[in-house]
Amino acid sequence: MKVLNKFYPHALAILGFVVISLIYFYPVLQGKQIFQSDIAQFTGMAKEQNDFRAIEHQEPYWTNAAFGGMPTYQLGAKYPHDYIGALDDAIRFLPRPADYLFLYFLGFYGLLLVLKIDPLKAFFGAIAFGFSTYLIIILGVGHNAKAHAIGYMPMVIAGFILVFQRKYILGGLVTLFATALEINANHFQMTYYLLLLLLILIGYYSYQAIKEKQYKDLGKSFGILAIAGILAIGANATNLLATSEYAAFSIRNKSELTFNPDGSKSTTNSAMTREYITEYSYGIMESFNLIAPRLFGGSNSEALGKDSTMFEFMVGQGVPEDQAADFTNGLPTYWGDQPIVAAPAYIGVVVFFLAVLALFIDKRKIKYVFFGGAMFALVLSWGKNFSLVTDFFIDYIPMYDKFRAVSSIQVILELCFPVLAIMGLQSFFTLEKPQQTKGILHTALFGLGVMLILFISKGAWSYAGSNDGLYLQNYGAGFVDALKADRMSLYTADLLRSSFFIVVIAAVLWFYTQKRLAQNTAIILVGVLMIFDLFFVDKKYVSGKDFVSGSEVDIPFQEKMSDIQILKDPSNYRVFEVQDLLGGRASYFHKSIGGYSAVRPRRMQQLFDYQISKNNIEVLDFLNVKYIIQTDKEGKEFPTVNPNANGNAWFVSQIKPVASADEEMKALDKFDSKNVAIVNTKEFTIQNKSFVKDASAVITLDAYKPNHLTYTSTNATTGLAVFSEMYYAKGWKAYVEGKETPIYRVDYVLRAIEIPAGKQKVEFKFEPEVVQTGSTIALISSIGMLLLLVGGIYVERKKIKKVE
Repeated sequence: MKVLNKFYPHALAILGFVVISLIYFYPVLQGKQIFQSDIAQFTGMAKEQNDFRAIEHQEPYWTNAAFGGMPTYQLGAKYPHDYIGALDDAIRFLPRPADYLFLYFLGFYGLLLVLKIDPLKAFFGAIAFGFSTYLIIILGVGHNAKAHAIGYMPMVIAGFILVFQRKYILGGLVTLFATALEINANHFQMTYYLLLLLLILIGYYSYQAIKEKQYKDLGKSFGILAIAGILAIGANATNLLATSEYAAFSIRNKSELTFNPDGSKSTTNSAMTREYITEYSYGIMESFNLIAPRLFGGSNSEALGKDSTMFEFMVGQGVPEDQAADFTNGLPTYWGDQPIVAAPAYIGVVVFFLAVLALFIDKRKIKYVFFGGAMFALVLSWGKNFSLVTDFFIDYIPMYDKFRAVSSIQVILELCFPVLAIMGLQSFFTLEKPQQTKGILHTALFGLGVMLILFISKGAWSYAGSNDGLYLQNYGAGFVDALKADRMSLYTADLLRSSFFIVVIAAVLWFYTQKRLAQNTAIILVGVLMIFDLFFVDKKYVSGKDFVSGSEVDIPFQEKMSDIQILKDPSNYRVFEVQDLLGGRASYFHKSIGGYSAVRPRRMQQLFDYQISKNNIEVLDFLNVKYIIQTDKEGKEFPTVNPNANGNAWFVSQIKPVASADEEMKALDKFDSKNVAIVNTKEFTIQNKSFVKDASAVITLDAYKPNHLTYTSTNATTGLAVFSEMYYAKGWKAYVEGKETPIYRVDYVLRAIEIPAGKQKVEFKFEPEVVQTGSTIALISSIGMLLLLVGGIYVERKKIKKVE
């Protein structure tokens, strides 16, 4: 009975999380799925891999459907001995995206329990965290890996805190499994940001231990964390090693080129340009969106309806009311510093109020870890708007230049503020009445003071968005003036809204101090206010209307006439869809030279930037681009046949030696790819500099699989054969009559091999050693984790029996 009394509040909380997750995303109960734009593109990219898996019942680890060819390591590849993945599937048992919302709740609830928060307050705190608008909107657009990683962040933090609290066995096990699950989520940018927060946490506990001269305990803590970290990394070794290997091949690694596409000298030492890294930088003043959601307009498509100035303007221009109403349901009201915003990053003004209250009244020093982490994340999210700090991190902090969209570090702030809020709520009920009253007064004055300053300054803003010049040109000054008026209205309305919530939350707490509310009643009212505050903002951006039938998600793209015409050709070729180069649609139907990936192959991207964008058709020829999908003046697509495409493979008669990547790229400007192969002789040594090209020589592709290509070569003399396949050193192996032969990189991106005279069977097989190595490490690490789990349970049970 004692055991039941101990655990039933937690069981009720978990059941509540399940129910709330399903209620919020209720269409999943009808078999519907949320249409996520990013996942639709991902589905296009991964189709060849998924089709191969369904037919062959194995992993290809390579796809030719995107960017001419690339590994599938970041396209949902499945690896042997991924037992952490199986555990993750068990935890996320609800239909997507309810599973991620449940994960938000569950992880944060565990963190609050570790911080000694009682179950009721922890329950409401977890919901407040999960309903933070950024965490909801990423589910709407399909940033599933990001949501996945965020969901496990609180568990990792909880494990670290337990270890430093000298609960070594429990803390070590929580850290071990939470870290393994965090890494398994496969969003290294979020994990990197978590690591920055953990460094602040480690610094705090290290300072406390050194001050109290608890060196032995500190050493134990570091030892346990190290073991947990090593095993967690080991359990995910295959993915980590494969990703690390591929990163050198992707745009996330530094370019070998020392000049820009326009010919100017490249001045960046980063893996990506500063402009690309900081393109999504949060505005400094825009930060107040955290406490008043639509202060800077909300989103790029905001629903305003008939009460808007724009509606009146449209009707005044003679537009029928029903058309004007439709138009005002998607207005570009956002006027902040970022290019595109799907929703404001709103943490909730009630959460903000309670967090400030914690800073005033909570006596625990750990609050400064979370406050410091929040402010640190806020400053870094400003990106180019606070270049002093951002440039330092890009230039000197390891791996920081590997990630773009710096504004997304605000997830740390969105984690830290709800922690502070519930700490403040917990502490409030432990104080005497004078301290409670003082805390309420100071917090309310601070919050309302911020709102008042923002309200007074509303006339100082221009309310001008980055695209207003385009609207002015196309729609006229009246349209832009109406848009600005609506932006000002949103600014004012949401300041009043947030002020109202501050007054109400202060009143609830004050009524409690006056004995007019019982403690649990006050807690429930505060919790409901927190949830309602966030819930109604979330519903503006992600709701039941975003769900569609399962078939629309499973088959996100429909064939167009151009696709039907091209697919009549049964040969092996590539397609270039001009209007959707960086989309996944073409990859869904064809072998495309474009695609949708934030880690696309670097050299292929450089071909676009330095050659294809300048109409170098020779590059399309050697990439075997047989069809180019273009759009006419009426917006209709049509395919154009490229009669000069080189085909799958060909013999060349001459090598053009170059000595650097710069020379390789410049040599592509003008050359005959059917007869000449450009070779960087600093990296590859080919003894023969010229070959006799037999006019009757031919290479035919006999069998195609993404990871296994079989050709027949017929040639009177030994020749150098070039294949229209992407060169990737780590995994591809070439065989001539079963004997392995070296692969050279030619023409900047392609493969070439020397083939003896006569009729020869030529094969390319993708046999990545990194998968074999990583899988072995993962198996050993998983066994180690299981042994530690069993041993930990045994020791803890022994301790309990001894106490009894």
